[in-house]
Amino acid sequence: MSTSPLQPANIFAELLLSSAAEHSTTLVDAPAVHVERIVSPPGHGMPANEWYDQTRDEFVLVLQGRGALVFDGQEGEIVLNPGDYLRLPAGVRHRVSWTDAHQPTIWLAVHHDSPHSDSPHS
Repeated sequence: MSTSPLQPANIFAELLLSSAAEHSTTLVDAPAVHVERIVSPPGHGMPANEWYDQTRDEFVLVLQGRGALVFDGQEGEIVLNPGDYLRLPAGVRHRVSWTDAHQPTIWLAVHHDSPHSDSPHS
């Protein structure tokens, strides 16, 4: 999904829907921010022993489908539907428990430096 400045693009274009694995596409990559579209196949879930543990804060928004996140050391899950978003501080271990069984789930993830951090991203 490559675009030049001042050229519109569509977040739903060029989706890899036949894959059995999650697929991410970088939309913006700059020193202070990284924006990606993540497409989870229907019924996707991460193994219970796998975690995301990121060095930057993340803002995640569900555009299509739905999914649930679980957090290391916390009971229960947070279900996100289209339009729902969540802010995840750096270092919060989390995983995708499940996604919509009937359609791909499309996420917009914005990874950014913490406003409370004095150090640049790693």
